[in-house]
Parts: sequence; C-alpha cells; structure tokens
Amino acid sequence: MAETVFTPSLEGMKHVKSENGVILTKPFLDVCKQILPVLDKFGAAMALVKTDIGGNITHGSGRSSKQDCKRFLKLHKWTSMAHKVAMKLAPNREKFMEVISGTGDIKADIEKFCTTFSPLLKENHDFLASVGLDDMKAS
Repeated sequence: MAETVFTPSLEGMKHVKSENGVILTKPFLDVCKQILPVLDKFGAAMALVKTDIGGNITHGSGRSSKQDCKRFLKLHKWTSMAHKVAMKLAPNREKFMEVISGTGDIKADIEKFCTTFSPLLKENHDFLASVGLDDMKAS
C-alpha cells in the first residue's frame, strides 16, 4: 500500500469523533502525535519543537479541564509556529515535497489532511472561545 507521512493521521482522523459528532480527546491527540514524524524530516533543527509539541500532546489528556484548555491552546500555537519554521527551513516547495514524500500521492494526502484536520482545529478553537480561553497565554 502506498503511504506518505500523512497516512497514519488520515486513518486516525476517521476515529476522532464519536457517533454523535463530539471530538474525542484521546483519538484527537493520537492524530496530533501521528503528524510529528513530519518534523523528523527536517532533522535536528526541529527536534526541540517536536519535543515540546509532543510533550503538550502527551499532557493534553490530563483531567483538569482548565489545564487541558491551556495545553490545547499551547499545542495549537506550537503547531502554527512549527508550520512557519518548517516552511522557512525548506529551501523551496520542490525540496519540501521531496523531504516529506513517501510512496503515496503526497499532494493528495496533504490536501486531504488540511481539509479534514482544519475543521477539527476550528472546532477546538471554538470550544476554547466558548469558555473564554481562546486568547489565553499558554505557559
């Protein structure tokens, strides 16, 4: 079977929501973990970012709802920052695609990942906003 670095996340996203449409914390965090190998493709330059994001994902399944919200917010901010850093590390689009390619259709998987994951992030952001934590500083 042809795969890319996005394949595990794409498979995991099928199980993120419950039957009644509620995002399930552990499956969501598992999908977040499954995307971390993309950062490996950039070598040691992204190791610290990967470690910090991974730590936030690991701690994101704690029991305190306020702490969970802080961690989700920090994860969201780090994900955004990691994307910006990764794009600066890639010398050009072709090199970036080469670095993250596997045996599958990387362009189709990136598009599917963005199309599927973006609404989940928006839903999480909307939840944080509903409890007044959307602009809270992560510590």
